[in-house]
Amino acid sequence: MSKSSSLNKVFADLPVTIFEAMSQAARDNAAINLGQGFPDDPGPEDIRRAAADASLNGYNQYPSMMGLPELRQAIATHYGHWHGLRLDPMSEVMVTSGGTEALTSAILAVVQPGDEVVCFQPVYDSYLPIIRQAGGIPRLVRLEPPHWRLNEDMLKSVFNSKTKAVLFNNPLNPSAVVYPREDLELLARYCQEFDVIAICDEVWEHVTFDEHKHIPLITIPGMRERTIKVGSAGKIFSLTGWKIGFVCAAPPLLRVAAKVHQFLTFTTAPNLQAAVAYGLGKSDEYFLSMRKDLTRSRDRLTKGLESLGFPVLKSQGTYFLTVDLSPLGLNESDAEFCWRIVRDYKVAAIPVSAFYEQDPVTSVVRFCFAKKDETLDTALERLSDAVRRRKG
Repeated sequence: MSKSSSLNKVFADLPVTIFEAMSQAARDNAAINLGQGFPDDPGPEDIRRAAADASLNGYNQYPSMMGLPELRQAIATHYGHWHGLRLDPMSEVMVTSGGTEALTSAILAVVQPGDEVVCFQPVYDSYLPIIRQAGGIPRLVRLEPPHWRLNEDMLKSVFNSKTKAVLFNNPLNPSAVVYPREDLELLARYCQEFDVIAICDEVWEHVTFDEHKHIPLITIPGMRERTIKVGSAGKIFSLTGWKIGFVCAAPPLLRVAAKVHQFLTFTTAPNLQAAVAYGLGKSDEYFLSMRKDLTRSRDRLTKGLESLGFPVLKSQGTYFLTVDLSPLGLNESDAEFCWRIVRDYKVAAIPVSAFYEQDPVTSVVRFCFAKKDETLDTALERLSDAVRRRKG
């Protein structure tokens, strides 16, 4: 047997992610890509100019492994202002090369072979491979439409003496739920009862709509010392290619995450860090205006899809809204629907079943609305008979 046939099974057996597969299908079919979650806007000009200025006139050699001091201070100040979370920027804040690296650093810092890790399906695709690479055992909880809420029975079924950590995404991609305090307090109670560390993927924390307010789990009583909070400048500023992540945690947790980070990417582009530090200091009006603009895009796509007969589930946050196909009687799964519309109607979407490893929900499709009006309108025009023709 050749050595190539015994490569690391955690990664060798993984399929291409659904995001890359659908984006490639969009390219192959000259389709509008409402699948992968990136805006078609270049991002705030003043922040981009700050990055350019820092590149031309600033320091371009290795920055501190932990991140530029000015950015770490900006992160601490920002979270203090928005969430009342008091952080020591030098001992409780770290900068990483994106949110996924931040999550990887956190998981590898916490999880050892045999540890059980609670994860909620629909689950972001990087979580499970990294847990398994660490030797951990995912314990999967199935969330369901239309509300995707936590409850006592589901937590009781998975938390036990072997539970080391829980991975919790809030606001939740792909289902676009912003969890209320009631759910957070329930999860916090189980974390404390079973002495569990919470790794919180909160990259969508600023992208919330209507009266829904993001509450970091780390601010719930009893969670300050047992929570690793992950954020992302890419999501806050619609600059997804910059890959600037934040890790915030009490010193004993952050020290170990930092030791993982030093052997993953070690550090992150200093000009982008300087620009993010500038961006985090922007007035509240910027962040509120960003939400207002995205709310308008959400409503535009929602109304358009509903006018075509799609049952839209209300989006509370993120760049996404979901459609539950089950009432339509289409006699096809969410994956079949997505492959059909990218081929026949030149619009790409993501099947939510791809976010499940066990017992998937197979009727829900995710669309990204963080696009220009003309992009959304053209997509709606192309989808105008996607439901009627199939039913007919």
